[in-house]
Amino acid sequence: MKTSIIVQNLKCGGCAKTITEKLSGIDHISKVEVNTENSMVSFLYESTEDALVARDTLASLGYPSVDSKNNLAHKTRSFVSCAMGRLSKS
Repeated sequence: MKTSIIVQNLKCGGCAKTITEKLSGIDHISKVEVNTENSMVSFLYESTEDALVARDTLASLGYPSVDSKNNLAHKTRSFVSCAMGRLSKS
């Protein structure tokens, strides 16, 4: 199945790279696509539990869904995740 999650704090290609790498590493998650223009993360998943793991992973990286609280900790983690994505080798 496919789903899309609109997230907060998604700003650039560095963010997208980190999100793609982290979500692609989760079992039963595939074809991760990140659209920085509309802050949308889309992916294929096998079960609802897999989709929830992906959603929780996004929040732990600093990219909570738009229906979640966006606190200072999320903003800080997204900044670090973005920087890591920009600094990692292609």
